[in-house]
Amino acid sequence: MNKFGIIWAGQLVSVIGSALSAFVIGVWVYLDTGSVTQFVLIQFCAAVPGILVSPIAGVITDRWDRKRIMLAADLGAGLATAILLMLVASDALTVWPIYLTTALSSACNSFHMVAYTALVPSLVPKKHLGRVNGLMQITQGVQIAAPLVAGALLGLVGLRGVLIIDLVSMVVAVTTLAVTQLPADAIRPVPSDKAPSGFNAGLRYLRGKPGLVNLVVVFCAFNFLFAIAGGLVQPLILSFSSPATLGVLMAAGGSGLFAGSLVMAAWGGPKRRIDGVYLGLVLGGIFLVLHSLYPSPWLIAIAAPCFLFTLPLMNTTCMTLIQTKVDPAVLGRVLGAVRMLVTAATPIAFLLIGPLSDGVFEPLMADDGALAGSFGAVIGTGDGRGIALIFLVVGVLMFAVAAYAWTRPRLRNIDVEIPDAIGEPEKEPARD
Repeated sequence: MNKFGIIWAGQLVSVIGSALSAFVIGVWVYLDTGSVTQFVLIQFCAAVPGILVSPIAGVITDRWDRKRIMLAADLGAGLATAILLMLVASDALTVWPIYLTTALSSACNSFHMVAYTALVPSLVPKKHLGRVNGLMQITQGVQIAAPLVAGALLGLVGLRGVLIIDLVSMVVAVTTLAVTQLPADAIRPVPSDKAPSGFNAGLRYLRGKPGLVNLVVVFCAFNFLFAIAGGLVQPLILSFSSPATLGVLMAAGGSGLFAGSLVMAAWGGPKRRIDGVYLGLVLGGIFLVLHSLYPSPWLIAIAAPCFLFTLPLMNTTCMTLIQTKVDPAVLGRVLGAVRMLVTAATPIAFLLIGPLSDGVFEPLMADDGALAGSFGAVIGTGDGRGIALIFLVVGVLMFAVAAYAWTRPRLRNIDVEIPDAIGEPEKEPARD
């Protein structure tokens, strides 16, 4: 646990620096170009390369030294930041280097996260794995809160100063990881004759365990619905509130995510991990529906933090189940496949929400829309009420995913039907 704590602290510092620079780079692009399209392309470059390389990252994680993979990924992301810093210092920064370096950072982050997540089960006692995964969720809360700090830093030290902070944070992460000795079975697992090999080994391994397949399906569905809500919550708030109120409510939502991470770090989740999945889905559905009922900042101030509270619960329980039930020899490839499937849900959701909102739901919920007399009588009509209806539909779909999960016997009994594939980590570190 001490070794994990050192690595986790260094990685947390690095995540803070990366989140700060990502925010200010986006602000710079929008202010310099005035183009929403060019701003959105940054999000595209930050998502798609990581999705595409995830299976490759899984294969490499199972074959090479996981610590060195993490170090190489951190150095690669640091190189991307250093290139941007040099361009800023020479007053030569344009949008195209930003797209390229963002794509490089995305690919490096995918390698880093697959290796990091595969490393953890061999590093910490199995009984603490849920708590450790809860701690790892804190990074997402930090990323949401980063814009509050980044906005102030941009005015104080400028873009160059924020990039320097990011580089320093990367040095901290690399240093703490490099000096920490890790057990041999953690950095490079023992190959297993029973584990499938090849590029698609992760998917083939999952297909052989129906309970895990159902878990991944539910995990992907949750992330897809979560992405729809995350992409539309700001337009929903702005339909009845000011930008200043939006900032306050986004900070409140981030506090829910942070609180959920702390709770999971202290609790670790229920003894039957699958019960945490059911709980996350049901609570998520309830709080999504609450978003839709009335155009009130006070309602969002309650519903948004509570909904974001469910993200660490779902992520922690799902990831702990995968880590404990998958053979360590193929864990990297399974995690790579899962990461590809789960993260792919986000850009798909973002592609859908614009046409669904502007072309379908908003016209239906206009004052004279087709649904004004039915759903409009419950949640209101006019600007933003189409988005509210999407929240209502997504909340109901979340209940449907929970019902699906409950009707799958292999998933319902996954805690006992699939034996744990990991034991306790070595107590004495080997030279690495």
